[in-house]
Amino acid sequence: MKNPSAPKKITWIIGLICGILGIIGHFADVKVLTEHNYTLLLIGFIVLAAGTTLKEV
Repeated sequence: MKNPSAPKKITWIIGLICGILGIIGHFADVKVLTEHNYTLLLIGFIVLAAGTTLKEV
């Protein structure tokens, strides 16, 4: 198993934004965000996991 590496800055920012939007959609009544809050959280987690697993992401 490879050692995890730090993701690129843009990958980290995209994952963070998706996660924050998912959390906002869970607690606030914003139609688009509320409908997709779990999807946004999942996408944010996958982006961050891929960023630490894959070297060039």
